Amino acid sequence: MSWDKEVDLLVVGSGAGGLLSALVGAENHTDVLIVEKEKLWGGTSATSGAGIWIPASDQAAAAGFHDKVDDAFRYVRKLSADNVPDANIRAYVSNASEMLRWMGSHTPITYCAFPYPDYHAENPGGSPTGYRTHMPLPIDGRGLGKDVETLRFASPAASLFGYLNWHFDETYMLLFRQKGWQWHMAKSLARYWFDWPFRFKSRKDRRLTLGNALVGGIKLALNERKVPLWLDSPMQQLVIENGKVTGAVVRHQGRDLRIGTRKAVILAAGGFDKNAAMRSEHAPLYRNTLYSGGTSGNTGDSIRAGVAAGADTMNMQSAWAAPVFYVPGEDRGRLSTIERALPGSIIVSQQGKRYLNEAASYHIVGQQMARREQEHGDASPSWFVFDHEYRHNYPVGPLLPLMPDWFQRGEVRGILKKGNTVEALAADMGVDPAALTATISRFNQFAAEGSDPDFDRGLATYDKMYGDPRVTPNPCLRPLSKGPFYAMPIYPGDIGTNGGLRTDDKARVVQADGAPITGLYAIGNNAASAMGESYPGAGVTIGPALTFGYIAARDALGVNQ
Repeated sequence: MSWDKEVDLLVVGSGAGGLLSALVGAENHTDVLIVEKEKLWGGTSATSGAGIWIPASDQAAAAGFHDKVDDAFRYVRKLSADNVPDANIRAYVSNASEMLRWMGSHTPITYCAFPYPDYHAENPGGSPTGYRTHMPLPIDGRGLGKDVETLRFASPAASLFGYLNWHFDETYMLLFRQKGWQWHMAKSLARYWFDWPFRFKSRKDRRLTLGNALVGGIKLALNERKVPLWLDSPMQQLVIENGKVTGAVVRHQGRDLRIGTRKAVILAAGGFDKNAAMRSEHAPLYRNTLYSGGTSGNTGDSIRAGVAAGADTMNMQSAWAAPVFYVPGEDRGRLSTIERALPGSIIVSQQGKRYLNEAASYHIVGQQMARREQEHGDASPSWFVFDHEYRHNYPVGPLLPLMPDWFQRGEVRGILKKGNTVEALAADMGVDPAALTATISRFNQFAAEGSDPDFDRGLATYDKMYGDPRVTPNPCLRPLSKGPFYAMPIYPGDIGTNGGLRTDDKARVVQADGAPITGLYAIGNNAASAMGESYPGAGVTIGPALTFGYIAARDALGVNQ
């Protein structure tokens, strides 16, 4: 067959998993090409917090947490869906620490284990002390040269003012206004604005943190090895010969090019977050593309291409559920992680009633909101309600503390509801004043004592993770007592779909009978997650994407076989 270009390994998608699989290929002296359908690279990974869930890591051991892979397996196995094979879960938890060790030695990225408890730490095998979630340290992006200009911006929920990159620790310093926060803020702003002459041609912050640090660090390593990444180059279809994937058709610079592969195609192009038709067909609980935190290119193209090549799919109804704030005019929802656990706030339905533990993991809260909307039709939006003290102390999505209401963006002012009394707030929200008053009165009665008999907020280890340690006896609870009172709409959304092509423990795409399709691999949200419909801990999205990217490339190249 005639090819326009032939490589050993073709990687479709430029998120963290795809970039790492390409780097594994390059380190093993193979010819690799990465293609990205959009004009920006980094995928949803670049917009994320870049936490990765890695059991039994060297970093955890150095911090004094001696984890066991078997405990991690038992923990995930109990939470994951029954149709996820043991072998896939075992492949992840057994190879994750090796992947992290390899990535650390082949890129400038440094990951640290954090005392971040598992989301269901009370379950067998769970870790209430944390140290399975790892976060990257910031890196200097100036070494990327012009590539930094086409690196996707961090999510508005993971940056300040939409442009200033923040590290995980800095978020806490700013959130609780710890000693020296003003000086730190001033230095950060000065560093950004005095990055001359670059500041005159781009808004990008070249101090890369979180997701930008992860993908930026891998790209720096790829650049050293001269691995090409084609932007604005969508894959059109896979090429199949005698039941084997031998390449793909890629549209590049206005032409459809036939790219042959001597080893494999690795699909790493995300889920179908922004495809309304696919959501409606497969994931009716999560139909609204606008409230997804995924990037615009995640339209399921490569999943459909895999199906056309004979692949089976699994758990297409599933998503990484999350409550989100939505600012009119923005292209995605803003994940709500911290706000819900902070004291002086509640979430109520359109009936003015609480219906969940606001401080639970965002996946659990997102699922409960979506089910409530499906069953009662009064949860999209729900209302995030808070008082003056909360307004002064903490951010609420795009609403910043210490800044008066009139100084906020017009789009934010347009969705903010306010009243000097609870009754006045209810009227502005369009909620029954008596119902909202009764809800807040009951909540306040128990919150003053640090308890929540209705939903046990602040009882679980994870709940306390984002509470305010200055508030006792429960860092997640304080009465809403001081007016004016406020409310912001909050929606059942997601940070991406996680059902997709069915794969085996080597990330090979399989057919309905379980037989692998030779030459085809899928990782990240392209593949059905080993987590099923669960979310065991911070980093179980990108952690498996990186790990199975590592596994896939090594298997395709026959490394250590």
